Amino acid sequence: FTGESRTGETIMKVAAEGVREVSFELGGKNAAVVFADADFDAAVDGVLRSSFTNSGQVCLCSERVYVERPIFDRFVAALKAKAEGLRIGYPDEQGVNMGSLISHGHREKVLSYFDLAVKEGATVITGGGIPKFGDERDDGAYVQPTIWTGLPDTARCVREEVFGPVCHIAPFDAEDEVIRRVNDSPYGLAACVWTTSLKRGHNVSKRIRTGIVWVNTWFTRDLRTPFGGTGLSGLGREGGRHSLDFYSEISNICIQL
Repeated sequence: FTGESRTGETIMKVAAEGVREVSFELGGKNAAVVFADADFDAAVDGVLRSSFTNSGQVCLCSERVYVERPIFDRFVAALKAKAEGLRIGYPDEQGVNMGSLISHGHREKVLSYFDLAVKEGATVITGGGIPKFGDERDDGAYVQPTIWTGLPDTARCVREEVFGPVCHIAPFDAEDEVIRRVNDSPYGLAACVWTTSLKRGHNVSKRIRTGIVWVNTWFTRDLRTPFGGTGLSGLGREGGRHSLDFYSEISNICIQL
């Protein structure tokens, strides 16, 4: 099953009768970590893509962004400019970067988080509402790409999956600190690390508790490699032989000669 974590829990309960096997790829509240030594422009473009691709309706999207303090203000300003430069509209229209949400019902959910963020004390850097087109697109399920800052890690909007074109950006000061904050989540699907230090990329990636960690990229994977999450993000792995393992049983045959 691929879908929302609570639905996975419900399926797992039902599947317990008969001891059926389950494999889940569920939700995520994925983090992107940008160190001060990162290729700045590449990191901005990467986070733009990982936060707003498919209007944020990808379980692997980055909704939590942690930026090392020396470049925090510059990064927020740069991502704001890039987000405001995204063109919203029909996906088959030339030059469009972002389409609508899947339904009006889902838009209501996303908009409820936009309202909640303000109540929780967020600073809305950009977005936070519905774009106005003046044509039939106004009947669609569009929302603006949205960036927040200023929320504590305990805020609901920082802990709960929105599944829309939104990210919260927070500063950090030390490597150990940001790893602790990234891992402080019931989810564990994916994370991104942006740094020009190969040593740091290896060390930080090994300490992040997610099924996949990208270093200086996002959404890149050899389909033969394992894919899946931990915690509320899922159970089991798929890809290559890992998919075959789930759909087959190992049998031990012992023969007396």
